[in-house]
Amino acid sequence: MITHPSFACESWCLRETELSLDVLAQSESVFALANGHIGWRGNLDEGEPHGLPGAYLNGVHEVHPLPYAEAGYGYPESGQTAVNITDGKIIRLLVDDEPFDLRYGELVAHERVLDFRTGVLSRTVEWISPAGTGVRVVSRRLVSFTQRAIAAVEYVVEPLDTPVTVAVQSELVANEQLPRTSGDPRVSAVIDAPLRAEEDFAQGTRLRLLHCTGRSVQRVGAAADHLVEGPDGTSWSAESEPDVSRLTVTAALAPGRRLRLVKFVAYGWSAQRSLPAVRDQVEGAVAAARSSGWEGLLAEQRAYLDDFWSRADVEVDGDEEIQQAVRFALFHVLQAAARAERRAVPAKGLTGTGYDGHAFWDSESFVLPVLTFTAPHSVASALRWRQESLPAALERARQLGLSGAAFPWRTISGAECSAYWPAGTAAFHVNADIADAVVRYVSATGDELFERGPGLELLVHTARLWHSLGCRDAEGVFHIDGITGPDEYSAIARDNLYTNVMARRNLRAAAACVLRYPDEAAELGVSADEASAWQDTAARMAVPYNDRLGVHEQAAGFTTLEQWDFEATAPEQYPLLLHFPYFDLYRKQVVKQADLVLAMLTCPDAFTDEEKARNFAYYEALTVRDSSLSACCQSVLAAETGHLRLAWDYLGEAALMDLQDLEHNTRDGLHIASLAGTWIALVLGLGGMRQYGGDGESLVGFAPRLPEQLAGLAFTVLIRGRRLRVEIRADTARYVLVEGEPLDLRHHGEPFTVTPGEPAEHSIPPAPSRPEPRQPRGREPARREPAGPGVVRRP
Repeated sequence: MITHPSFACESWCLRETELSLDVLAQSESVFALANGHIGWRGNLDEGEPHGLPGAYLNGVHEVHPLPYAEAGYGYPESGQTAVNITDGKIIRLLVDDEPFDLRYGELVAHERVLDFRTGVLSRTVEWISPAGTGVRVVSRRLVSFTQRAIAAVEYVVEPLDTPVTVAVQSELVANEQLPRTSGDPRVSAVIDAPLRAEEDFAQGTRLRLLHCTGRSVQRVGAAADHLVEGPDGTSWSAESEPDVSRLTVTAALAPGRRLRLVKFVAYGWSAQRSLPAVRDQVEGAVAAARSSGWEGLLAEQRAYLDDFWSRADVEVDGDEEIQQAVRFALFHVLQAAARAERRAVPAKGLTGTGYDGHAFWDSESFVLPVLTFTAPHSVASALRWRQESLPAALERARQLGLSGAAFPWRTISGAECSAYWPAGTAAFHVNADIADAVVRYVSATGDELFERGPGLELLVHTARLWHSLGCRDAEGVFHIDGITGPDEYSAIARDNLYTNVMARRNLRAAAACVLRYPDEAAELGVSADEASAWQDTAARMAVPYNDRLGVHEQAAGFTTLEQWDFEATAPEQYPLLLHFPYFDLYRKQVVKQADLVLAMLTCPDAFTDEEKARNFAYYEALTVRDSSLSACCQSVLAAETGHLRLAWDYLGEAALMDLQDLEHNTRDGLHIASLAGTWIALVLGLGGMRQYGGDGESLVGFAPRLPEQLAGLAFTVLIRGRRLRVEIRADTARYVLVEGEPLDLRHHGEPFTVTPGEPAEHSIPPAPSRPEPRQPRGREPARREPAGPGVVRRP
């Protein structure tokens, strides 16, 4: 898709220099704007042509029955699907009574630019109608980071060379017709007309629609107001009906004159507030936005992003394509979570309805690590959403006959809504992923108030699950049977290593937190004996290992299974899940995504350097990367084990997952976890950053190494209120404390202290020399070659 030559390589923006209808849906995803609360896909202003129309509010969904061929105890009864809410983007244009439709007439020029520094999507079009009348349209669009409920559009029309009469129709539209879905399970289900009209209004320059979903009973409000500037004689009128509210502006434009429309759109929703309350909410928000004005919104947006980039930017010297990709990635990760405010971070963010708009463990394991060190306030908010969904997780555990909480595999509201029971029931590692995110956040920020409140509660209830889920054998070893780990090509296994080592960390962290806050723990009913039992269980946790091969097992007995016949598998048969039965996948050695390799990333102290090298080589030969979550993990371990060229290749795959539509489903929304994986591959991989626990000041260490293809890497991270800049060249690493008190760090295992005004510089030891690991035939990562400035991506 963005291999299309109309997309250029630039450091601080994504520029499309011509319109290609065959990649329209994909471009709508990459040009999406969001703030964690509102999401607007990058649809053309006039609404058509489109690939997939989309306007979303985080958390707004409809429920629907989950069909089962055979019923089973504990199966979720209802699914949840994010719905396309009232679309406020649409501004239609008529040129001398002819619709401005780029499928007709002559498209002279078309350019769109997504600017990562301003947070604005700009568009410039020159078009000649079938009757020969030419116009230029310039539009700018934003979704505000500072005014959470607001999105806005500036739309300017002018004639090219002859007088023209134009009519601009600014609309709020509900229940847009959506394209039908395919049989791909990653694609969202379509719910026809999910919004039931409750109120419509149009007066002066103001528009408003209120709707309610049918089953989930969530009230959605949208309001718009406008500023109109045009020549004498410009006029407007407003009208509304249940699903459309419209302002129509008409003007006669002579050459050199223009019509300018600024549209402020406010959104709100609630499952509890009354219709008048939601109406007042959106009316108040749109009034505040109009008071700020378009220029005010632009200034607020730029200031917000200037602050973000000052603490989050990653500079890549030697690969302009990756430089653009990491900024694109960070911008979209921020958009997915910045103002979510106690809502989930969906797998697609708010860029599309792939996976039905569900949130998975991706959030805690891939997205939150990035935000912990760049925008930590959003991490606390995301984890508080998990805390607020505890009642559903506690009830789910009781339903399954377990103690503590069983957090869902996929959800919007907090209730499990996966009809695929090996994941929806057995993927208990989600608990440990949430606990890990709590520990990471507290360790990086020192947020004691969070730790003694939501953090402690999450750690306690997740730990309780493990103690009731597993059992001890005759030798006292603690086993967890019948579970599914991260690798979805293995299920219902014994002692999935990732799950076990993460559960061990969960148990130890919970016990330590209970000791720090005994009074708060007592309120949760935790006794000293229970905390001690967690410690003992952690100490006895099974960690499967094959002595003959000298490698850890992904699950007990995994290395004894027959290997998948990669030589007989054709390239078009990937992803395997769409071409082979799970029964066949489950009984073979084939890995969809990093599982044991991910364990070595999340629990680095649980493995020796030599174990990591042997494990990485063994599982490389089995991993087919049918998941976008894999490449970044493999990049990190490739770097750590000395395979720097391979690390760079995997970095490219993670970074370009959507910019090059590598999985052919970017049309349904961006892969937010893979975008976050770009930062992970650079900072944790080539930068070698690791956390070493939450106590004391020696929190973070670095073991940087660069592939010879890169000249340098620099990034900034936040650690306990300090702002640390790390600058890496081929032979040296320089640590600069930009802000804050002295900080204890490690460089390739050696402790040192960096202080303000006194950068610390250390030499980088050479990488260990090891044989290059092999991958399954046809599943090697694409070999990267540096892309310079201005280079376009071609097929």
